[in-house]
Amino acid sequence: MLKTALASLLLALPVAAMAQQQAKPAAPAPGPVDHPRVVMHTSQGDFTLELFPEKAPKSVANFLQYVRDGFYDGTVFHRVVDGYMVQGGLYSRDLTQRRTRAPITSEADNGLSNLRGTVAVARGADANSGTSQFFVNLVDNRRLDYVSNQSGLTWGFAVFGKVAQGMETVDKIAKLPTKAQGPFVGDVPNPLVIINSAQVVGEEKAAPAAASSVAGKPAAPAAAPATPPKKAEKKTEKKPAAKTTP
Repeated sequence: MLKTALASLLLALPVAAMAQQQAKPAAPAPGPVDHPRVVMHTSQGDFTLELFPEKAPKSVANFLQYVRDGFYDGTVFHRVVDGYMVQGGLYSRDLTQRRTRAPITSEADNGLSNLRGTVAVARGADANSGTSQFFVNLVDNRRLDYVSNQSGLTWGFAVFGKVAQGMETVDKIAKLPTKAQGPFVGDVPNPLVIINSAQVVGEEKAAPAAASSVAGKPAAPAAAPATPPKKAEKKTEKKPAAKTTP
């Protein structure tokens, strides 16, 4: 009789343990990652960028801080190469450089590709020299993607977002005629394309920062991405930095 009771008790223990496990609430499923959006109001129309902080946290945080500081207000797209990319984020409308914060570490190895409509960090020969400049890819520029960390030539360019709305505005900018102006011997759109203001969607607009109010040293003009081979006869500046792509 005692043996029968003990056997019944031992059989009941696993069942009770299973019941307790089933009674525990399931862990909540991870929620969707918040993708901040930034509206660029330009002299040629508006476009909206969707940013990817889960893939490029440093690049996104850096870009958002410049936006919130009002840094981009009154800057221009100083380099336009149709069929390639449009670049801006450093020069005022008189084509003088603004003072930037310290460079950030490259996140080009984040798995994102420089496809049409994506936005990436512009930089110089040093992979970790990106500051405020950015460019929007007009076509699939996979040759600008990360290959290895052996050199700046193979490091690629860090994608940190994409154009979510208004790609027609970017294409319109790309179709503008270009000329030599200021320190550049070509590729400056005519007329200049001015970023009148940039704002994080859902946030109050920060007061525009003066050109010299941001701490740091003047950033060297980003030499990258280099113009594709078919446009190799064009130069971007009178004193270009070392090329970082083939």
